[in-house]
Order: sequence, then structure tokens, then C-alpha cells
Amino acid sequence: MEFKKLVFLILAFVSFSGSALAVETIKTVKENKDSDQQIGDFSLSGYGEKGKKSWDLAGKSADIFNEVVKLKEVVGNHYADKDSINLTADNGDFNKKSGVVHLEDNVVITTSSGSKLTTNSLDWDRKQQIVSTLDKINLQRSDMNLTGVGARGQTALKQVALEKDVRLDIEPQDKQKGKKEKIMIICDGPLEVDYEKNIAIFNNNVKVETPDLTMYSDKMQVYFTPKQDGPKKNEGSAVMSSSINKIVAQGNVRILRGENTSFSQGAVYTALDKRIVLTGRPQIEIYQTENLNAAFGN
Repeated sequence: MEFKKLVFLILAFVSFSGSALAVETIKTVKENKDSDQQIGDFSLSGYGEKGKKSWDLAGKSADIFNEVVKLKEVVGNHYADKDSINLTADNGDFNKKSGVVHLEDNVVITTSSGSKLTTNSLDWDRKQQIVSTLDKINLQRSDMNLTGVGARGQTALKQVALEKDVRLDIEPQDKQKGKKEKIMIICDGPLEVDYEKNIAIFNNNVKVETPDLTMYSDKMQVYFTPKQDGPKKNEGSAVMSSSINKIVAQGNVRILRGENTSFSQGAVYTALDKRIVLTGRPQIEIYQTENLNAAFGN
């Protein structure tokens, strides 16, 4: 069927949550037996109560069905006062009733605060401002790279929870040595990260490796040093740095430091002075490198 050229734009206003409005722009239409309508250069925008754009969604082409709009080469944006995001994917479905956008193939989220998330599929709930996936994700931010399977978080990625197979690789800048020292933390999951509160909580079979020690525990709270961006810069956005301030380990703690091993129910490690405080029936195994007999004069 030949393309029918429209000589004007059709503007359709659809009411969503609150008093927000959506504007749909259609440029080219052709008949399609599988879908009700097929269009090119599809775009949809949402506006808040004061007429300010809060989100938009666009596709290179779209097949419009009764309940779903199937998109190609999808680009979406969520606008906020302090942090905005951009979403792209090869394919996507827009549910007209729920407003949920399902993205597939080469899904990428980037935020104005510097985070980048990649995955194979993602659900974007605009009303709840939640993104979620069951697939493996990779979340890159500054000197931190986080991977895991299954994720759910705020649209701007300020708080993120990973379900399983978690790994966090960190390369903080050591100002005294003038070089980066790698730190790795893994766990079975789940993991909860709050970039505003500068804390990550790892659960189940947690292991952290630093240049100084290896620590195991059932649960581990890792506190990061906030970035010093000035009193107002990036206020309210994710500003967690890659520098670890403190680690609080709980349950079946085992610490390997050189040839020495310690066991306890809890431990607190402070990165500044590299000091460890053991709690809950601590036990320490020390391997003496000197000849003990010689030391006692035997």
C-alpha cells in the first residue's frame, strides 16, 4: 500500500496521572493489516501542572495497536529539577493504559549526574518513576562499575537494588601514593545502593578484597566518602564518590591480613587509618615469621 502524505500534523491530547497532558505527533501514515496504524517519527510528551515538560518519548517508527504502541529506535527522557535521564533502545512497547514503557535490545540509561546503566531489557514506569529489569545490568559511575542480575531503582538511579550475582569494582584515587588501588566486593545478593546517603548494603556470602586485606561476612555495610562539590552544586543528586570511608561487617566475619586470620561476629574497618575493630567473641590466628625457640633462648 502506498504511503499517504499528510499535509498537516495531528495533535492528540491524552490525559494521564494528575493534570499532566501528553501530545502525540504523527507525520506519516500507511495501512497495515497487523496494526491499526503505522507511523513514522512518533513522539509523545507529558507536561506537569504548571505546563512544564516532565517527560517525552520518541521513535523512528511505530505500529499502533489497540492497547500498545510498538516503537523502533526509541528515545525517552525524564526531566527533573535536579537530575534528568535519557533512555535509548532499539525496540520498545508503550502501553497506552498503564503508561509503562518496555524497552528491549541495547538499552542504555544515562543521567545528568554521571551514571550509565546498560542492559538487554527494561521497564520504565513513568508514573511511579521506577525502572526495573530481570536481566543482567552494568552500572558505571565515575571510578565504580557495578554488575548484577535483576535490578530495580528510581528513574534517576539515586537508589538502586540488585537481586543477585553482585559485583562492585572500585578504583579510588590514592592521593598519598598517587595511583589507583583496585577494590572488589562481591555477594550473592541482594544489594541496596543509596547514592545520596553514600552507602551500599551487601547481603549473603559477601567478600571484599582490598590491597591490604580480604574480608568475608554474611552482611556488609560499605560507607563511601561524599564528593566535595561545593555547598549547592549537584544538591539533591547522586554525589557518592568511589572512596571508601568505612566498612561494617556482620555475621561470620573472617579477615585475612597477610598470613594472619581473624574470626568474629562483627568488625569495623576504617579506611583512613586502615584500623580494624573486632566485636563478638573475636579470635585471632597469628603466624610468627621468626624462630620462636631462638626468641626464647632455646
